[in-house]
Amino acid sequence: MKKIMVIGALGQIGSELTVLLRQKYGVENVIATDWKTKTDNKVLAEGPLEYTDVMDKPSLRIVIEKHQIDAIIHMAAILSATGEEHPNLAWNVNMGGLYNVLELARAYNMERVLVPSSIAVFGPETPREDTPQETILRPTTMYGVTKVAGELLGDYYVRRFGLDVRGLRYPGIISSETLPGGGTTDYAVAIYYDAIRYKKYTCFVKEDTRLPMMYMPDCLKATMDLLHAPFDNLVHHNDFNVGAMSFTAGELAESIRKYIPDFQIEYKPDHRQKIADSWPMSVDDSAARAEWGWTPSYDLDAMTRDMLEKLEQKLG
Repeated sequence: MKKIMVIGALGQIGSELTVLLRQKYGVENVIATDWKTKTDNKVLAEGPLEYTDVMDKPSLRIVIEKHQIDAIIHMAAILSATGEEHPNLAWNVNMGGLYNVLELARAYNMERVLVPSSIAVFGPETPREDTPQETILRPTTMYGVTKVAGELLGDYYVRRFGLDVRGLRYPGIISSETLPGGGTTDYAVAIYYDAIRYKKYTCFVKEDTRLPMMYMPDCLKATMDLLHAPFDNLVHHNDFNVGAMSFTAGELAESIRKYIPDFQIEYKPDHRQKIADSWPMSVDDSAARAEWGWTPSYDLDAMTRDMLEKLEQKLG
C-alpha cells in the first residue's frame, strides 16, 4: 500500500487511526477525507484533508484519482443509537456508501479495503456469553442490519471479484481523545468525562448491563494488525470477533472509584437499554487470535487509570 484513503477520518476511530497511519506511511501518503473538513485536530489537519460524501460517488472518485489511492479504510457510518432515530439515513449512508467504496476499489484495482463491522450484528437469539465467530446474526437495529449486510457484501467482493476486503467486529470503543458519536456504548466514554468534571454521572443503561469493550490503543492495534495481515493467512475476511474486556456499568463505576473515591453514579435506563440487551456480554475471538495474532493489552483498571490521567490533563 502506497496511498491510503481514510474515509470518516474525523470520527472517533478515524481521527486517531489517521495519525497512526501517517506515522507509518508518511503524512502525504495518508489522505484524510470526511463530509466535514473543519477540524481542531492540529495533527490531523497537518496532512491532506479532502471533502467526500460516501453517498456521492463522484466526490470519492475525485479524491481517488487526484491522490492515486490504492487502499481504502472506510470508517464512515451512522451508529446504533442515531441509526434508530434516522433508520433511512443509516441505511443510505452505511449501505450506499459501502457499495460506492467497493465498486470504486474494484474499478481502480485497489490493493486492499478495510471496513469495520460491529457487535451490533448480533441479536437476542445469539448466545450472549463467548459469542461464537459463526453464529446467528439477527440484529434488532438498523445499524446492525447494515453491518450484517456489509459483512456479506465484503465477502461477496472477495469471492466474486478477488478484491481484498477485510473487517473486524468492534466492541464498544473507549477513547480519551474524542467524544461519543451516537452509539449505544457511549456511556462508557461519557462516564469518565463526568467523573473528572462533576464527580457524578447519570447512566442510560442498568447497573448490571455487561458489554464487550475495548480501549482505543487496543482498537488501533487490532485495526493495524488486521490491515497488515497476509491475505493467505485469512480464513475469514469481514467478520472477525475481537475481544479485550467485558464489564458491567457498575463495575466500570467501581473502577473509577478506585481513583476518585467520592464518584457517584445514578442509573436511568432509556431506549438504548433495549439495544444493549440484544448484544453480547463477551465474544469468542479465537479466529482473530489464530489467523492474525490478535492479543489485547488493556484490562478495565489499566484503561481507567490511563483514561483519568489523560482526561485530567486534557480538561485541566
